[in-house]
Amino acid sequence: MVGWKTHPTKIHNGIPMAVAPLTQDTPLADFINHKTNTGMQCGNYSIDLPKLKEGEQYRFHFDATACVGCHCCEVACNEQNANPDDIKWRRVGEMEMGEFPDTLQLFNSMSCNHCIEPECLIGCPTESYIKLDNGIVWHDDPSCIGCQYCTWNCPYEVPTYNADRGIVTKCHMCVDKLEAGQTPACVQACPSNAIEIEVFNVKRWLDEDMAKEGVAPHLPDIDITKPTTRYTLPKLKVGEEIRVADEHLLKPAHSELPLVFMTVLTQVSLGAFLALFLGQLLFSLGFDLPKPNFTMAILTFLPGAIGLPLSALHLGRPGMAMMAMKNWRTSWLSREAIALGAFIGFASLVVLLYFLEIGGFILLFVEAITLAIGVYGIYAQSMIYRIKARPSWNRKATTKKFFGSGYIGFLLIATALLIANGAQGVMVLLAITLLVGMLQALVILEEVMFYRHLDKDDPLYYQYNRSRILLQEHFGKIKKFRVYSLAVFALGFPLLAILFTASGLVGLAIATLVIATLGAFTSELSGRYLFYRTVVPLGLAGNFFAGNQRH
Repeated sequence: MVGWKTHPTKIHNGIPMAVAPLTQDTPLADFINHKTNTGMQCGNYSIDLPKLKEGEQYRFHFDATACVGCHCCEVACNEQNANPDDIKWRRVGEMEMGEFPDTLQLFNSMSCNHCIEPECLIGCPTESYIKLDNGIVWHDDPSCIGCQYCTWNCPYEVPTYNADRGIVTKCHMCVDKLEAGQTPACVQACPSNAIEIEVFNVKRWLDEDMAKEGVAPHLPDIDITKPTTRYTLPKLKVGEEIRVADEHLLKPAHSELPLVFMTVLTQVSLGAFLALFLGQLLFSLGFDLPKPNFTMAILTFLPGAIGLPLSALHLGRPGMAMMAMKNWRTSWLSREAIALGAFIGFASLVVLLYFLEIGGFILLFVEAITLAIGVYGIYAQSMIYRIKARPSWNRKATTKKFFGSGYIGFLLIATALLIANGAQGVMVLLAITLLVGMLQALVILEEVMFYRHLDKDDPLYYQYNRSRILLQEHFGKIKKFRVYSLAVFALGFPLLAILFTASGLVGLAIATLVIATLGAFTSELSGRYLFYRTVVPLGLAGNFFAGNQRH
């Protein structure tokens, strides 16, 4: 097959003639020459970066004027890291503006921003995130327990839960390739050189450049994590609306059922313990009230003892649940785990003291310590959700609701007291129960009014309004049940129980309180279910094709 070989000349009419190279004067030749002359990183297996000096780190540069929205970067990243198609470390968002024929389509290819103050690192309970000397935020897979707290904390929704592995994974800028002088997969695959790796000075970025070059349309506030990605944007008309391409799509968040039950049960346990402590304190001070007993102590302990282990069902690696206590210095999740674990431990000690009939100062002292730890535990629990990346959670109402759920514990202890002692002394506890229920109802009323009167000028209006749509259109029936059931079981039935008790109808009062307790518990579960399902996070705009965490 000699005729298939390449020769520098060919014969025409017996005269030797020069043959031009196949790539000469072609688009491919033009591209190769242009890439060589401009130092483009795309298409190159090797990358030439200057050595990092003190105060410098690596970052991505994204040129939105060059991106054509081909998603090659997504595919290359997945192939490089052997991720399934629903796990995307790099995603391409889409936005649009103008009216036909004067329109503009804008893309944003984003992976990890390798932030200077990464919320994923700060909040991780197992210290699985490490900020390397070169600025790259590295995730240590072996120590991850799959709690997914980082997927909530990151305002860009970068960390992605891999259900098959039971852990969270994320972009690491192909640090192994960089260290070998090779180009990261996304940079190499981009046909238009829209993604590059750069070296930059951190102090100059924070002081001068981040506010100008670290921002892009529909991205979260840069002050949350101080991202390092530099953007090149087209000239945009001032004041013209830039629409999110997928704003017509709205999916509820994951239900997080283990956490629904865990949070409500631990809050009920704290409420019951407060009722127990108040009863013991007033009895010790000489008030003519019944003495709390062993049964009541058991009832304060059981909800928390049942609820707390349920949190392990939320984890990708339940067997490593104890690791959640590791990062008590910066992680509210670690603080919650430690405090509530201690609360349940001390509550079991209180049960033992009642069983051994040890009272007096020792009992009050242990109960006071237990109560203080429990209060801090529920406060830490609420602070887990007070994160800027999820606006509907990041409100004072979250903390109020979490403590407010404790009125069910008062109902529980009031029922036990009524069964054990009849009408004696129960009126005081029922009055407090009614008061706490009213406070919870006011918190829910405030939430209803908040979503009814949203401020369109609020920078978080987009997320708040989508949460409102979920509440009204997707979960309207559950929302109505939540509001009406709270009024009935937190206010109506306790008031009836007071009337029945005052009339000497103890049997009816007991039946009323049992129904109120069960109904109130169901109401709080429905409210907590809505809490998880209707949250709308910040994130990458127009994120059509990304694996959507755990929806």
